[in-house]
Amino acid sequence: MTVYEGDIRSLTAPNLCADLNIEPGELFAIAGGPPCQAFSTAGRRLGLNDDRGNVFLHFIQLIKELRPKYAIFENVRGLLSAPLLHRPHVERGNGFPDLTEEELPGKALLHILGLLEQAGYRTTFTLYNTANYGVPQIRERLIFFASREGQNVPWMLPTHEEKGLYGRKPWRTLHDAIHHLSGAEHHFMQFPKDRLKYYALLREGQNWRDLPLELQEAAMGESWRSGGGRTGFYRRLAWNRPSPTLVTRPTMKATDLCHPEELRPLSVEEYKAIQTFPDAHQFAGKIDDVYRQIGNAVPCLFGEIVGNHIIAFDEGRLATNQTQTKTSRYENTDHHSWRSSVSVREDQLTLL
Repeated sequence: MTVYEGDIRSLTAPNLCADLNIEPGELFAIAGGPPCQAFSTAGRRLGLNDDRGNVFLHFIQLIKELRPKYAIFENVRGLLSAPLLHRPHVERGNGFPDLTEEELPGKALLHILGLLEQAGYRTTFTLYNTANYGVPQIRERLIFFASREGQNVPWMLPTHEEKGLYGRKPWRTLHDAIHHLSGAEHHFMQFPKDRLKYYALLREGQNWRDLPLELQEAAMGESWRSGGGRTGFYRRLAWNRPSPTLVTRPTMKATDLCHPEELRPLSVEEYKAIQTFPDAHQFAGKIDDVYRQIGNAVPCLFGEIVGNHIIAFDEGRLATNQTQTKTSRYENTDHHSWRSSVSVREDQLTLL
């Protein structure tokens, strides 16, 4: 196996073909997860103008030049609404010019799909909740299947359901994932000391709203007056639920991931288990690096399911006309409904 360490933009199709002794068109599949931060609603959303967004374009270019039979890639839900060019919200509305074509929501993904279509690929996608596939984590991610032969790769059918309805297995819980680690050595970051006194007052499954009323404002600080549910503040995880989405640091105040009982965040060992890495798998770097590597990863079990799905499709073991079961709680997140919703939004926005 050949392993490359470095920036993917340093890899070229001719070099890869030479190293692997292949010709364009001989690869079965290319699979990847181009950086998602450029499209995340939690960031600046610079899209393809972000340096990390340009990594995405290089990934697409490698697909076009290597011409695998299939291409598979993963990204965050924010890609569905990302523009090609981001305009800050304070520069929109009355007194500002209408949004340009490049600034319309969804234009980044339309551009990516257009590049693949020009290269002869037909792409299907939808948003998946990994909890519906046996991962003990509620993690919503887009999975794209692109076929060089113009076939529509169907969605992956869920195997699990929250309560075990429809003949599926019930969701796997945090307890299912990490209870075997109770006696293990744990490595973890520390919460700031001023947060620990509030966590000491909370039980599993609770957050800042469960603090005494007279303490809530002091605990929340400036966030006390902000909108939204703010459920990630002072969040102790619940044993009987899947974990929330693992982020790159479990001590970020708005997305805290506190152990259900202990006064600490989830450990890297627990992160690994929730992301379904084998216990023996080793990560390199400082603890910050390890959290980031695990938090950015596709859960191993889910990656295996994706791989088995495309193999089954290629071998003709999947019905191409199967009923497409809803795979996420959100609307307009599959290739059919999303394209329709983008057309509607585009018509509306050009009238602003």
